[in-house]
Amino acid sequence: MLDINGILGLAALMGGLKHGEQSYNDDSARSYSVMILTAMGVSMVVPEFIPEANWKLYSAFTIGAMVVLYTLFLRMQVGPHSYFFSYSYPDKRRKKEPQESEPAPINLKLSIGILVFGVVVIGALAEVMSKTLDLGLEGTGAPPVITAILVAAISAAPEILTALRAALANRMQSVVNIALGASLSTVILTVPVMEAMALYTGQPFQMAMTPVQTVMIFITLIVSAINLNDGETNAIEGMTHFVLFATFIMLSLLGL
Repeated sequence: MLDINGILGLAALMGGLKHGEQSYNDDSARSYSVMILTAMGVSMVVPEFIPEANWKLYSAFTIGAMVVLYTLFLRMQVGPHSYFFSYSYPDKRRKKEPQESEPAPINLKLSIGILVFGVVVIGALAEVMSKTLDLGLEGTGAPPVITAILVAAISAAPEILTALRAALANRMQSVVNIALGASLSTVILTVPVMEAMALYTGQPFQMAMTPVQTVMIFITLIVSAINLNDGETNAIEGMTHFVLFATFIMLSLLGL
């Protein structure tokens, strides 16, 4: 909801109002969308129909499926099909020509270390913010999900600001990569961890969504598939996603 409808919707709306139609590589949007739909369907919709006696077997299968999906995604994003996720129109379907000068070598260990450190710090800060917000909202009658939404919004603030700057600079490909990439990572990385914890503790973790959540997710993915099918966004498409995000916030306030 936050990544696709919030970030992408607001960025496309603001960018569309400033630049009109904004182009991007539609291969990347389709690749992201189909993987998000598959990951959410396997991990959050199908579990509703799995017998309780078989939850361990399906949890193990889900972990394997998410790992395979994410491995393939990374291989395509940084490997020979990396042009799927870049915008070089009209030659976007052709691999980039070798550059004359070799790029500077990357310290892989340092990059991984910084990434892991950042994830740990963000996780710790999110936990602190969650407890603080719970105390602050105590007695106000606000639904518990509001805390989760606020923490998610604060944690995603760098992505939100980067996406908005990219949209205003007419770089919609960066917005698509940020919004859809974050949404895919949220599902495909979180699910295996939660399922592994459930298997370790022996207590099933309820991944299935409520009927309202399922409807909102499928509306979002259908609208996304229609809007991101032609390689261009505009303010109208951005507004449709942002209205869905506002609807999600309203449903959360109503406790649904």
